[in-house]
Amino acid sequence: MSATRSSRKFVFVAGLHRCGTTLLANMLAAHPDISGFKNTGEKMDEGQYLQNVYPSGPVKGGDAVGRLGFDPAAYLTEKSPLAAPEKAELLFSQWAPYWDLSKPVLLEKSPPNLIRMRFLQACFPDSHFIVIARHPVAASVATKKWCRFNPVPGIIANWAMCYGRAARDGERLNSVAFVRYEDLVADPRSVLRPITDRLGISPLPAAPAEVRGDLNRKYFEQWKNLLKDPRERAMAALVRPFAGPVAHRFGYSLDPAE
Repeated sequence: MSATRSSRKFVFVAGLHRCGTTLLANMLAAHPDISGFKNTGEKMDEGQYLQNVYPSGPVKGGDAVGRLGFDPAAYLTEKSPLAAPEKAELLFSQWAPYWDLSKPVLLEKSPPNLIRMRFLQACFPDSHFIVIARHPVAASVATKKWCRFNPVPGIIANWAMCYGRAARDGERLNSVAFVRYEDLVADPRSVLRPITDRLGISPLPAAPAEVRGDLNRKYFEQWKNLLKDPRERAMAALVRPFAGPVAHRFGYSLDPAE
């Protein structure tokens, strides 16, 4: 293992599309001891597009928006051949030019990290994972614009598949924190302080002020309108028994009355 790869702390931000990964990563990257990716020229400065060790984008095993959890090839663990030492070194070498290696904490964020945390821990032993979740209805309705042929209930099922897997995989990780988008936008300081404490660095010098706290409302309204369609209601009813328990685990409810 290279001296640099073994002597740095790595932070991986994980969460599905429209769940706040960019917001969280940008907040953390503002810390003087953390280096994240910026101005890379790639989509949302996501690390998945800055390497060729594992698939990225809308390909098999890549980042299929709204369907990621149902692609077996996209799920990576320490058992994957891609977790071999030489692959880990290659991955680091491809990301390294985009980091400031003088900083002790190196940050990367990509949505598929959500189902690849065990793989990333195998590649980067001193790694810390921050999983950010958002209400499955709001996240799924917001994602629908990229999922032409996948109805919102199907995207909710994908949310449950991915976050359920992340919760189980979290039990196999050395360092993982689960946060909610709603809490982050309402009170960034309260969410970020435990994270910087976990990383052993000082609190953010100037923690972000409160972000708008009503960002889910319009998506809940759109969901109510969608449920006027009997087909959407029927699909939602089929998904609820599977997705409901995962949502509850993260503090959410799929009950239309709540």
